[in-house]
Amino acid sequence: MTIYARILGMLFGAMMLLLALLITVETVIRKAFSMSLGGIDELGGYAIAIAAPLAFCVAMVEQSHIRINLVHMRLPFRVPAVLNALAALTLGLLAAFLLYFTLQTVQDTRLYGSIAQTPRATPLIYPQTVWLIAMSAFALAATLLTVQALGLLVKGDWKALNRRFGPSSTQDELEAELEDLKQRDGGQP
Repeated sequence: MTIYARILGMLFGAMMLLLALLITVETVIRKAFSMSLGGIDELGGYAIAIAAPLAFCVAMVEQSHIRINLVHMRLPFRVPAVLNALAALTLGLLAAFLLYFTLQTVQDTRLYGSIAQTPRATPLIYPQTVWLIAMSAFALAATLLTVQALGLLVKGDWKALNRRFGPSSTQDELEAELEDLKQRDGGQP
């Protein structure tokens, strides 16, 4: 799963870098030459819509979303495990809903032949199909993680459930930061 998230993360990063470059070029051309490339805002909207599910997937797989574990870490051992499984289940359900909504939108676009209300009049089926693919990638990862979490719950493997789906402890975060620092410094402690 980590490789999957890394690939999606690189796609996300490449899209955002390209968007930043286009916006920079557009800004310079407007300021220096009073001209415009035209449609950069439209492309930016498509890029954000496509990049969002990729970022959702990376945050979900890497457990990098924000979680407040003040109460979580004070609960009896099994309660956080059940809450972690419930969190994975609700995230899986959210991903399924978003995929359903995206699919409905693409089907409506295809049915009506919708185009963007911009000077380019882009046929919306093209960016929305890429959006659907990105949302499918998120839904696939969410489904796999939900199945994994529910499997651990059914087996009663509370420790694995908490380790895989629970928030990192302060000690875990400190160790990860020290390891990252060590790698950046070329292996020096």
